[in-house]
Amino acid sequence: YPFTTLFPNLGVVSVGLERSFVMADIPGLIEGAAEGAGLGIRFLKHLQRTRVLLHLVDVAPLDPDADPVQDARAIVAELKKFSPELAARERWLVLNKLDLMLPEEGEKRCREIVRRLRWKGPTYRISGATGLGTRELMEALMS
Repeated sequence: YPFTTLFPNLGVVSVGLERSFVMADIPGLIEGAAEGAGLGIRFLKHLQRTRVLLHLVDVAPLDPDADPVQDARAIVAELKKFSPELAARERWLVLNKLDLMLPEEGEKRCREIVRRLRWKGPTYRISGATGLGTRELMEALMS
């Protein structure tokens, strides 16, 4: 559920025998985070030590009126306000919750999100609940 991660968490992702990396999961950012709304600045500081930012976007949000593209743009705007250097860091788009849609519907929704964001970087389609696509994402991150 959105905003259930309340504190930054570090975890070791095992990709295979003697192959692992550390991942930081930070709470979701809200508009105004760069100016101190919520605990945004504290969370944004955690990102400064990362090599790659994964921008996790739910393709099937709980709120039917939610706009994942608008939410993604708001996060990018907060990154830019907080630190131009951080905003320029390599960022990958991870489209999550594909298990909640029929495959054709999920594919259409993913294409729409990528098009509306004018996204040119790496894109991964996953389901955190079922594990769909997560192995490919872990391998790419390990590389």
